[in-house]
Amino acid sequence: MTELFRTKLVAVDSRFTTFTSLKTLQVNLGDLCNLSCAHCHHNASPRGVRIMGRDVMNRIVAFLKHNPGLTLDITGGCPEMNLCFRYFVEATAGLAVRRIVRSNLAIALEAGMEWLPDFYREQELVVMASLPCYEADNVERQRGDGVFNRSIEVLRRLNKQGYGRDRELHLVHNPGNGSVAGSRDVLEKHYRTELQQQFGISFNSLHCMNNTPIGRFRDHLERKGTYQHYIEHLAEKFNPEAAEQIMCRTLISVGWDGGLYNCDFNLAAGLPLQRPDGSTVTIDSIAEVTRSGSAIRMAEHCFSCTAGQGSGCGGTALRCDTTIVTAQHSEQSVGACLQQ
Repeated sequence: MTELFRTKLVAVDSRFTTFTSLKTLQVNLGDLCNLSCAHCHHNASPRGVRIMGRDVMNRIVAFLKHNPGLTLDITGGCPEMNLCFRYFVEATAGLAVRRIVRSNLAIALEAGMEWLPDFYREQELVVMASLPCYEADNVERQRGDGVFNRSIEVLRRLNKQGYGRDRELHLVHNPGNGSVAGSRDVLEKHYRTELQQQFGISFNSLHCMNNTPIGRFRDHLERKGTYQHYIEHLAEKFNPEAAEQIMCRTLISVGWDGGLYNCDFNLAAGLPLQRPDGSTVTIDSIAEVTRSGSAIRMAEHCFSCTAGQGSGCGGTALRCDTTIVTAQHSEQSVGACLQQ
């Protein structure tokens, strides 16, 4: 299936299999998390042990100082649980044109973490907040009991800080089953209506991500005996219009130990960028893999980024004028946050 994915990209445009230029440096601070989400591709949990230290952070800071104009995308696990999270954010202030923190929201209600919403605002961070659905049952099936209400409370606090208006607050949806995300426009409309009417919450935009078959989600599919079916489903939903916008053409992901990957999913799958001798390329040698035309390492899970309207860390690549998502499928997405 990996070669099938590459073949499909080449059929659209052979350039889509290669790197263009670095625009986003994504930094994964580790697999420690206060939640153990059913769909997590990193198997992140409170027992996480792969955690980035200050040495690697300082090497990233040094790179950013000499390479202005990038977007810094901070993720995990739960990035805020890294004991050096505050240090890293403060050390990168002014070194990127945009700094994103990917939050599960619920972390801000953990004991000793109540300072986070204030800190986000002080540091002018863009908050990319995971909220799989606007219905409590669907969220808690994926994330655990009580997580929905905690997420809503944190969204309210963020709104009070100006997020969702003059500060960027984006929500991230992912399907609650083994399917492809439906129309972003339709889902965004219903997220806005439900969250505003029920809780008085506002946000800037919704991003839709297909579940990537790695980590716990892959384990779940394999237990059900549907892993191969899901991969084939993603392949059937391959969208040529989404292929041009895959994130790995302009993004490099830095793992907890400083190793480099084409994306956070490859990091989770253990597919680092390597030299011909098999050694892993690190942040200190990033120029080796960011030349225009550098090969992108691909796998069968890459189909999740080109299925339907597209996906990946940036969320949906296309608006709903794509012909892949039909009106019938869009209607099915309303209410239950379940797609196709």
